Amino acid sequence: MFNTYSYTSEEIQERIQNILNKGKQDFDQQKAYRQILSFIDLTTLEGADTNEKAANLAKQACNYANAEMNIPNVAAVCVYPTLVKVVKENLTDKNIGVASVAGAFPAGMSPIEIKVAEVKYAVTEGADDIDMVLSRGKFLEGKLEEVQKEVKSIKEACGAAHLKVILETGELKSVENIRKASELSILGGGDFIKTSTGKIPVAATLEAMLVMLDTIKEYYEKTGKKIGIKPAGGISEPEVAIDYYVLVKEILGEDWLNNHLFRIGASRLANKVFDLIK
Repeated sequence: MFNTYSYTSEEIQERIQNILNKGKQDFDQQKAYRQILSFIDLTTLEGADTNEKAANLAKQACNYANAEMNIPNVAAVCVYPTLVKVVKENLTDKNIGVASVAGAFPAGMSPIEIKVAEVKYAVTEGADDIDMVLSRGKFLEGKLEEVQKEVKSIKEACGAAHLKVILETGELKSVENIRKASELSILGGGDFIKTSTGKIPVAATLEAMLVMLDTIKEYYEKTGKKIGIKPAGGISEPEVAIDYYVLVKEILGEDWLNNHLFRIGASRLANKVFDLIK
């Protein structure tokens, strides 16, 4: 299905710089920031999360939109499964979705039966998106077929909910591993591939993002099916979000510049972007 991926880390870094230099020429930054706000999955994934915190985050998500200034709300609110219902009940803007991490987030170190049960629970509570974690331990052991089958099982458990597969690229280490994990996630049925959980020191990077975008592009060119992309983890500054935006725009094109195919996982980014466009 996929071709051999031959770029070295150094070549990827050079490509990124060239893409950013080209993509930021004659660039409408205000338009980009408005779009970025609409791509955000406003996120809280802390052990101390409470019903009150989740409810307040849902209310915050609904308070960005301003029709006169052409400012949108965020795409979704992302929480643990036990808080999905609270978020759903407090979203007055029904165009905002609810995303839930599920499937033994963040480590993925549970039997597949437990993962599937948690995913089904989150969907029953009202999750529109499921953000699962790839089994990195099994992947690094070379159990690639088993990893792909896990993604397939969780996709089936999602029902109508969209599935985002978190690669945790900081634990995969190499370009080759990020490429292979992207392929397995797509072939297993993932609707999106996502960089990171935000729970380890090395979260989203432009290098990992480029490899993932290349994989999505190749799959689209061969099948006509569009797979979404979600960088997450450490993207808290607007200028950093712009870099990810430019990579998507230049590699995948304008068709991906919507929140059906592009999300950004963040907790602090939304307010900072809003302050730049209000």
